[in-house]
Amino acid sequence: MTPSRRQTEPPHPAELLPFQTLLDSTDWASLATACGTGEALPAALILLTDPDPAVKKSALHDALEPVTHQNSIYEATVPVALYVAAILSHPAVTAADDIRDGETQNHPTLVQLLDWLGDTAYDADDECVATGERLFDGGFLDEYDEMRAFRDARPAIFSAVHPLLGHDDADVRHTALVTAIPLIEHPLLTRYQADLAYHARRLLASNAPRPHRDRVLDALKAWGHDTTELEKASDIAAREHYARLRAGRGSWGGGYSDDPPF
Repeated sequence: MTPSRRQTEPPHPAELLPFQTLLDSTDWASLATACGTGEALPAALILLTDPDPAVKKSALHDALEPVTHQNSIYEATVPVALYVAAILSHPAVTAADDIRDGETQNHPTLVQLLDWLGDTAYDADDECVATGERLFDGGFLDEYDEMRAFRDARPAIFSAVHPLLGHDDADVRHTALVTAIPLIEHPLLTRYQADLAYHARRLLASNAPRPHRDRVLDALKAWGHDTTELEKASDIAAREHYARLRAGRGSWGGGYSDDPPF
């Protein structure tokens, strides 16, 4: 993104509280998780900013798995997501991690935290809500307070993800883009579509991995963009492969028509 583009961007519609404030002001023991309450979450969340890569790797599972188990959203999911968003700029998260064999892996903790935020946002996106409305004959979000709370928190989460779209590391900025796509479905964030489309075109001009390419191509099409000139031969082959899988699913008689979860 050029400096002139940054100067014309609108201000973020929400700001995050500092991560320590979020940690201290949340009654974790009162919040439900997949395996009880969130009483143990603060200890795990604190370790996400530990300088030791091995400690952070273990903390990723302990802090995130209980609040998004089986793609579900729990009472503790929103405060955890806000905390994760708030530490995306923490030095221990933004630093590259030294691996034991002496090599350096670029920003694995940052990428994994972004991945988790993005996966959770997709689990609460408009398509999931529409599916829920069909299955439950309306009133889905009225009965699913936890998902509604996450959807309400999207502007605050996006405020931390958006700066990473210009990160020097391609893996970080591409993951940030994929994470941002479901977040901007929030009515306060739809004005960022043009900005994300700009980054999407940059990603498609690179050798980004298949899951990232699929996500941004789907987003561009949903936003009304013609992607014909942006697709590579591998993108076309993947699209045709997914179409065959969908056709095969339909032939089973189960009525499945959703895209494969790649």
